[in-house]
Amino acid sequence: MRPRQFDTSDRPFVLIWELTQACALACDHCRADAKPNRHPDELSTAEGKELLEQATDFGDGQLIVLSGGDPLVRDDATELVAYGDDLGHRMTITPSGTHSLSADRIDALADAGLKRMAVSLDGASPETHDAFRGEEGSFAETIRAVEDAREAGLPVQVNTTVCRQTVGELPAIRDLLTEIGAVMWSVFFLVPVGRGRVLEPIDPDEADAVMVWLDEVSETSPFGVKTTEAPHYRRVSLQRRTAAADGDGDAPARNEGVSRRTGIVAGDGFAFVSHTGEVYPSGFLPESAGNVRDRPVHELYRDSELFESLRDRDRLTGKCGACPYRHVCGGSRSRAFAHTGDPLASDPLCPFVPEGYDGPLPWDEGTAAGTPADD
Repeated sequence: MRPRQFDTSDRPFVLIWELTQACALACDHCRADAKPNRHPDELSTAEGKELLEQATDFGDGQLIVLSGGDPLVRDDATELVAYGDDLGHRMTITPSGTHSLSADRIDALADAGLKRMAVSLDGASPETHDAFRGEEGSFAETIRAVEDAREAGLPVQVNTTVCRQTVGELPAIRDLLTEIGAVMWSVFFLVPVGRGRVLEPIDPDEADAVMVWLDEVSETSPFGVKTTEAPHYRRVSLQRRTAAADGDGDAPARNEGVSRRTGIVAGDGFAFVSHTGEVYPSGFLPESAGNVRDRPVHELYRDSELFESLRDRDRLTGKCGACPYRHVCGGSRSRAFAHTGDPLASDPLCPFVPEGYDGPLPWDEGTAAGTPADD
């Protein structure tokens, strides 16, 4: 189901439930600042099933992502997938590339009704990926898990973080995705939360150049391309197609990853339930609208002031508020919050300045553009 086919003030396109923050890895970018041990106040199996029941109020086919930490640290993950599938949800999972992701576990998840598995690749080789993930052998475990998922008939999505350390790896990762048969590449542009605060982001002009490159990749690759916390990818894609229509180049192919997700940002088509039941607009925007132990998730999504404000693009401030693309983009509300404490402020990663806008600009002047170097 596409976002345009329903009202995002009524239901999210994506509902993420962070089963746990426990994980064996110590990834440089980790939003959750994951730790080896589980939190004693995590939602129990019974409370998790109640959450999945609450989510049926959003309607049939709700996309639910079980995340972490490493969701497979919990021994009830397969049980929860099966329960959600029985309720009519589209259940997916984002496990870590560790020994927990065994072939038997993958087979059990597939049998339980899992629709897709997402793994992370932040480098195209053991050296680069394992260095970023903080665990020797993570790359090999991840590739092995992808092969096991294909054997089980599970489509695989690959998630990649874009920051100064990883941007040069993007072309090689693109090639690797073709080799391993991924169906989707979700490219996450760093938000400085959790351990990600110590990483160096790319600058705004370079981010735009990377997005132009990703849009070109989407035209020729056998997998889809989408971005996370970079909704101005939609603005970049639309500008390329508008320029071509005006005679400034060959018409690019239609980008399905963009067309499917027009307008989806934190709090507007997207919601996140933490391991302890707090409901956030995004895992990268840790401002709570309430807890599912006290109020159903569908009510918090639809009626809380926080979520309602994020769905009103006319409440955005700065250059995002003046931007003619705000209804198809909206900027990363999470990055705005991380930099200013205000989720309605301008996204500092977007270099686009609306015509006639003369207000403050959220990034440093004088940055240089760049793009991934192809082999």
